[in-house]
Amino acid sequence: MNTIVINSIRFILFVLAQGLVLNNLEFGWGALPMLYPLFLMLLPVNTKPVVLMLIAFVFGLAIDSISNTFGLHCSAAVLFAFFRPIIFSAYNSKETMESIEFTNVYTMGASWFLYNFGTLLLIHHTWFFVIESFKLNDFMIILRKVALSIPISYLLSLLIQFIFLSKKTVAR
Repeated sequence: MNTIVINSIRFILFVLAQGLVLNNLEFGWGALPMLYPLFLMLLPVNTKPVVLMLIAFVFGLAIDSISNTFGLHCSAAVLFAFFRPIIFSAYNSKETMESIEFTNVYTMGASWFLYNFGTLLLIHHTWFFVIESFKLNDFMIILRKVALSIPISYLLSLLIQFIFLSKKTVAR
C-alpha cells in the first residue's frame, strides 16, 4: 500500500484513539496516556520539517477539536515535530539517518527508540502539562504528571508497535 494511504489511515485511527478513548482515561495522580506522538514518530524520516510541523498542526487540531482542549495537543504536537529532526541529528549520524526510511522499534532497535522517542516524549509532555497548568507555581504537580505520564505513554507506544507492526511490514 502507498505510504500516504497508510499514514492517512494511521492519522484517523490515532486521532480517534486519543480523542475518544485515551483522553478520557486517567490512571491517578494526573497521569494521562498519550499515544498520538507515536504517529509523528512513525512518519518517514525524510519528511521535510515544515511539512512535518504542518501535519502535526492539523493532527493536534483534530485531537483538540474532539477533546475540547483548545490547542493543548496542537501546540505540543507542533513542538514534537519541531524537535524531531533536531533530536534525530543529535543522537544519530547523518549516514544512519540517510540509510533508513522509517523509524520504529523494529528498524532502529529498542535502545535507539528509547533515546530518541523518550527525549521527544519528555519535551512533549513537559510542554503539554506546563501549558495545561499555565502557572509555574504548580511545579511539583507538573513534574508528577510528566513523570507518571511518560512511562505510560512510552509503554503504550511500544505495545501498539508490537501489536500492529511486524518485522515484515516495517517498510510502511
